[in-house]
Amino acid sequence: DEFARERRLFQPVSEIPELVKHAFISAEDKNFYIHHGFDPVGMAGAAWQAVVSGGTNVRGASTIPQQVVKNILLSSDRNLERKVKELILATRLEQTLSKDKILELYLNEIFLGQNSYGVTAAAQVYFAKSLEELSIAEIAYLAALPKEPSNLHPVRQKAKAIDRRNYVIRQMRENGYITEAEAQAARAEDLVTVQGGGLPSARVAMPPRDRK
Repeated sequence: DEFARERRLFQPVSEIPELVKHAFISAEDKNFYIHHGFDPVGMAGAAWQAVVSGGTNVRGASTIPQQVVKNILLSSDRNLERKVKELILATRLEQTLSKDKILELYLNEIFLGQNSYGVTAAAQVYFAKSLEELSIAEIAYLAALPKEPSNLHPVRQKAKAIDRRNYVIRQMRENGYITEAEAQAARAEDLVTVQGGGLPSARVAMPPRDRK
């Protein structure tokens, strides 16, 4: 059996399916492979959106390297000092590690709700599957979670979770990672999870707790 406050299962980036990588890049940092730690275009777009909406539509502009250094090295405080440190460290991270290694850190450390950290653990927690077994819609749901994992529960906030999942699917289509037919089929798919009772938990494959 397993007992843990934080469920983590490390998977090398070479073993993570390309579509999983593409989904998270589409959702969180579409310019990941071309920027050098931070994305000025994304930051400017986020600032413009906030101004136009009068502050009602404020979205984050942190890149994947920024999220990595924040999760591993910094606190979650929202202040200017932390943001400056984040930008400096993200730039240094880009100078030290390859894009694949940075993505490996991100995909194995990111919190995805339900005490799961990293995509491999989350795939088991939500769908009782390996990453290779996930559908496009299931992958997109996992990629939707970093934004606000506590507010995209697949049962309590199912409508909101599907809406955010479908946003990720649209981004994957716009970025050329899936076809229009695949996108339409994924958006039409219901969100069926272990938490909703539609799938058996991965724990059913474990031996009984009283087994000698």
